[in-house]
Amino acid sequence: MMYSLPYKTKQFFFVLIKLSIVVGAFYFIYQKLANNDALNFSDFTSFLLKNNIFSTKNIFFLLILSFFNWFFEILKWQHLVSFIKKISFKNAMEQSLGALTVSLFTPNRIGEYGAKAIYYTSNLRKRIMLVNLMSNLLQMSVTTILGVIGLRFYILEYDPEINYYKLSRFLVLVLLTLLLVGFGITKSRFTIKGFSLEKVKRFVVEYPKSKLLLGFLFSVIRYLIFSFQFCMLLQIFQVNLSYLNAMTIITSMYLLASIIPTIFIFDVIIKGSVAVYVFSLADVNELVVLSIITIMWLLNFVIPSLFGSYYVLDFNFQKSQDKI
Repeated sequence: MMYSLPYKTKQFFFVLIKLSIVVGAFYFIYQKLANNDALNFSDFTSFLLKNNIFSTKNIFFLLILSFFNWFFEILKWQHLVSFIKKISFKNAMEQSLGALTVSLFTPNRIGEYGAKAIYYTSNLRKRIMLVNLMSNLLQMSVTTILGVIGLRFYILEYDPEINYYKLSRFLVLVLLTLLLVGFGITKSRFTIKGFSLEKVKRFVVEYPKSKLLLGFLFSVIRYLIFSFQFCMLLQIFQVNLSYLNAMTIITSMYLLASIIPTIFIFDVIIKGSVAVYVFSLADVNELVVLSIITIMWLLNFVIPSLFGSYYVLDFNFQKSQDKI
């Protein structure tokens, strides 16, 4: 005999889940700032005050860059998802920032897929998750292309110690794994909860290439914005690097950090450790690098996730189905 919970009980549990997500996000942010072994919070704040990072001019320009970073991310999502369902910029902002809050403490931002999909009716959700995957792959492709170019110049400029034998062995292993997985999938009727590989291939083929091209352009613009923001912080901390040298190191750093699997809330730790190494060859102080990484994390993920927490709390399952 099936037992259905009363409507008010369901609503209570739904509100509890939303509160748990927001409280969880705030708790992880607090933990990351208060219990960071690599960078003590009191040292971090005193270092910022010493370098006058909190001047009105600096804060204004840094926030403007963060605003445009997320403006183009929201615009990209609105554009890419329009193939499935046309939505307003406001809806795209609600979905993007709300999904950021949900994904903040999930492995590799996996929570973002479900968070965005739940805004849509059940018959659209699988395709929405595919669009979200393509959106992330577009951003990753920009990081890879520019990162490979930057890493090439970085190696020529700074000649880091690299064990090419181990590196080549690792790349061969990765390539063989991908080939075996790909071969296994193509030779079997691979499905994920009824979503077959054939349907995925058909969806990708049918998806308008003009939308992918514009999505790629938005990804490039976003990359240029947050990399310039990083360069600006280097200037604020009076790091003596030319723009080209700084971009060589930054693009290499983002490439190396992006290929390391990580829980997103600890992304700042991964990028921090990678950044400390790549910048060390340019004689940049470790405290400066860790401070910049933390500020970038605060500006581009923590602050937007605080706005996203409002959308998480305001989310109503039934209402969301009617308004998109």
